Amino acid sequence: TISAIQSGIIFGYVGLIEGMVARIQQELGEKAKVVATGGWAELIAREAPVIDVVNLNLALIGLRLIYLMNKAD
Repeated sequence: TISAIQSGIIFGYVGLIEGMVARIQQELGEKAKVVATGGWAELIAREAPVIDVVNLNLALIGLRLIYLMNKAD
């Protein structure tokens, strides 16, 4: 069914994120702060305990900072 496919997609991404975070933190040797951003961030963060912060506008904030830095030149 459609809902089963949607559920599989979400939990697939959750597993992907948890696996990536575990590997990165293992390589770093310490816990890293994990920030979720983008359209599915809130939905995935509810299911992925490895996510510490959700910031839906992080990309836009970064673009604004780049603009302001270039404008100052």
